[in-house]
Amino acid sequence: MTTRHHELHLASPDETCRCAQALAPFLHAGDVILLGGDLGAGKTHFARCLIQASLPAPEDVPSPTYTLVQTYTSKQGPEIWHADLYRLGSAEEIEETGLSEAFSDAICLVEWPDRLGPLTPGTALCLTLVATDNDIGRRMILAWTDPRWDKTIRDALLHE
Repeated sequence: MTTRHHELHLASPDETCRCAQALAPFLHAGDVILLGGDLGAGKTHFARCLIQASLPAPEDVPSPTYTLVQTYTSKQGPEIWHADLYRLGSAEEIEETGLSEAFSDAICLVEWPDRLGPLTPGTALCLTLVATDNDIGRRMILAWTDPRWDKTIRDALLHE
Protein backbone atom coordinates (compact mmCIF):
# COMPACT_ATOMS: atom_id res chain seq x y z
CA MET A 1 0.00 0.00 0.00
CA THR A 2 1.06 3.56 -0.67
CA THR A 3 1.66 5.76 2.33
CA ARG A 4 0.08 9.17 2.05
CA HIS A 5 1.47 12.16 3.94
CA HIS A 6 0.33 15.63 4.76
CA GLU A 7 1.87 18.26 7.00
CA LEU A 8 0.13 21.11 8.80
CA HIS A 9 1.82 24.04 10.52
CA LEU A 10 0.06 25.01 13.74
CA ALA A 11 0.96 28.36 15.29
CA SER A 12 -0.32 27.68 18.80
CA PRO A 13 -1.87 25.15 21.18
CA ASP A 14 -5.24 26.67 20.26
CA GLU A 15 -4.68 25.73 16.60
CA THR A 16 -3.70 22.22 17.65
CA CYS A 17 -6.94 22.00 19.62
CA ARG A 18 -8.99 23.28 16.67
CA CYS A 19 -7.52 20.51 14.47
CA ALA A 20 -8.48 17.89 17.04
CA GLN A 21 -11.99 19.35 17.36
CA ALA A 22 -12.38 19.39 13.57
CA LEU A 23 -11.35 15.74 13.29
CA ALA A 24 -13.58 14.48 16.12
CA PRO A 25 -16.97 14.34 14.31
CA PHE A 26 -15.47 12.33 11.44
CA LEU A 27 -14.32 9.42 13.62
CA HIS A 28 -16.07 6.05 13.84
CA ALA A 29 -15.67 2.74 15.66
CA GLY A 30 -12.49 1.07 14.45
CA ASP A 31 -10.62 4.33 13.83
CA VAL A 32 -7.19 4.36 15.46
CA ILE A 33 -5.02 7.46 15.75
CA LEU A 34 -1.42 6.88 16.76
CA LEU A 35 -0.07 10.00 18.46
CA GLY A 36 3.69 10.34 18.13
CA GLY A 37 6.15 13.03 19.15
CA ASP A 38 8.63 13.84 21.85
CA LEU A 39 7.70 14.39 25.47
CA GLY A 40 5.84 17.69 25.67
CA ALA A 41 5.03 17.82 21.94
CA GLY A 42 1.29 18.12 22.58
CA LYS A 43 -0.01 14.55 22.18
CA THR A 44 -2.14 14.66 25.33
CA HIS A 45 -3.37 18.17 24.51
CA PHE A 46 -4.51 16.99 21.07
CA ALA A 47 -6.19 13.89 22.56
CA ARG A 48 -7.97 15.93 25.27
CA CYS A 49 -9.36 18.39 22.73
CA LEU A 50 -10.56 15.59 20.46
CA ILE A 51 -12.18 13.70 23.34
CA GLN A 52 -13.85 16.79 24.78
CA ALA A 53 -15.26 17.62 21.33
CA SER A 54 -16.68 14.06 21.14
CA LEU A 55 -18.38 13.95 24.54
CA PRO A 56 -22.12 14.57 24.97
CA ALA A 57 -21.37 16.79 28.00
CA PRO A 58 -18.21 18.47 29.32
CA GLU A 59 -16.08 16.24 31.52
CA ASP A 60 -12.56 16.18 32.90
CA VAL A 61 -10.15 14.35 30.59
CA PRO A 62 -7.07 13.37 32.61
CA SER A 63 -3.88 12.06 31.08
CA PRO A 64 -3.80 8.26 31.14
CA THR A 65 -0.09 8.24 32.01
CA TYR A 66 -0.66 6.30 35.24
CA THR A 67 -3.96 4.58 34.52
CA LEU A 68 -2.66 3.53 31.05
CA VAL A 69 -6.16 3.72 29.51
CA GLN A 70 -9.13 6.06 30.01
CA THR A 71 -12.44 5.35 28.28
CA TYR A 72 -15.29 7.68 27.35
CA THR A 73 -18.61 7.32 25.55
CA SER A 74 -18.78 9.57 22.51
CA LYS A 75 -21.87 11.37 21.34
CA GLN A 76 -21.41 9.42 18.07
CA GLY A 77 -21.94 6.20 20.05
CA PRO A 78 -18.69 4.23 20.17
CA GLU A 79 -16.38 4.30 23.13
CA ILE A 80 -13.24 6.38 22.92
CA TRP A 81 -10.11 4.76 24.33
CA HIS A 82 -7.24 7.07 25.22
CA ALA A 83 -4.09 5.09 25.94
CA ASP A 84 -0.64 6.21 27.03
CA LEU A 85 1.83 3.38 26.52
CA TYR A 86 4.91 5.26 27.74
CA ARG A 87 5.34 3.09 30.84
CA LEU A 88 4.73 -0.25 29.12
CA GLY A 89 7.55 -2.47 28.02
CA SER A 90 6.03 -5.49 26.31
CA ALA A 91 3.24 -6.60 24.01
CA GLU A 92 1.89 -8.79 26.82
CA GLU A 93 1.34 -5.72 29.00
CA ILE A 94 -0.50 -4.03 26.13
CA GLU A 95 -2.68 -7.11 25.61
CA GLU A 96 -3.68 -6.95 29.30
CA THR A 97 -5.16 -3.47 28.79
CA GLY A 98 -7.69 -4.80 26.24
CA LEU A 99 -6.50 -2.23 23.72
CA SER A 100 -6.07 -4.76 20.89
CA GLU A 101 -9.76 -5.64 21.04
CA ALA A 102 -10.75 -1.97 21.26
CA PHE A 103 -9.04 -1.30 17.91
CA SER A 104 -12.03 -2.86 16.12
CA ASP A 105 -14.89 -1.59 18.34
CA ALA A 106 -13.83 1.83 19.60
CA ILE A 107 -12.21 5.08 18.55
CA CYS A 108 -8.65 4.70 19.87
CA LEU A 109 -6.09 7.42 20.56
CA VAL A 110 -2.71 5.92 21.39
CA GLU A 111 0.19 7.93 22.75
CA TRP A 112 3.67 6.40 22.44
CA PRO A 113 2.51 3.99 19.70
CA ASP A 114 6.04 2.71 19.12
CA ARG A 115 5.37 0.44 22.14
CA LEU A 116 2.70 -1.43 20.13
CA GLY A 117 5.24 -3.21 17.93
CA PRO A 118 3.46 -6.01 16.04
CA LEU A 119 0.09 -4.98 17.53
CA THR A 120 0.12 -1.74 15.51
CA PRO A 121 -3.01 -1.62 13.34
CA GLY A 122 -2.15 -1.20 9.66
CA THR A 123 -5.25 0.95 9.15
CA ALA A 124 -4.27 3.59 11.73
CA LEU A 125 -3.75 7.28 11.11
CA CYS A 126 -0.28 8.25 12.35
CA LEU A 127 -0.18 11.79 13.68
CA THR A 128 3.19 13.13 14.82
CA LEU A 129 3.61 16.47 16.58
CA VAL A 130 6.97 18.23 16.35
CA ALA A 131 7.90 21.41 18.23
CA THR A 132 8.89 24.40 16.12
CA ASP A 133 11.42 27.14 16.78
CA ASN A 134 8.87 29.44 18.43
CA ASP A 135 8.18 26.98 21.32
CA ILE A 136 4.38 27.15 21.05
CA GLY A 137 3.98 26.18 17.39
CA ARG A 138 3.88 22.63 16.12
CA ARG A 139 4.25 20.76 12.86
CA MET A 140 1.60 18.07 12.58
CA ILE A 141 2.71 15.29 10.27
CA LEU A 142 -0.06 12.94 9.15
CA ALA A 143 0.65 9.58 7.53
CA TRP A 144 -1.74 6.80 6.51
CA THR A 145 -2.02 3.88 4.12
CA ASP A 146 -5.72 3.05 4.43
CA PRO A 147 -7.62 5.03 1.74
CA ARG A 148 -10.58 5.49 4.06
CA TRP A 149 -8.56 8.26 5.77
CA ASP A 150 -8.31 10.27 2.52
CA LYS A 151 -11.81 11.77 2.76
CA THR A 152 -11.58 12.27 6.54
CA ILE A 153 -8.31 14.19 6.28
CA ARG A 154 -9.56 16.22 3.32
CA ASP A 155 -12.93 17.11 4.88
CA ALA A 156 -11.84 17.60 8.49
CA LEU A 157 -8.42 19.19 8.20
CA LEU A 158 -7.81 20.41 4.66
CA HIS A 159 -11.31 21.68 3.79
CA GLU A 160 -10.80 20.95 0.10
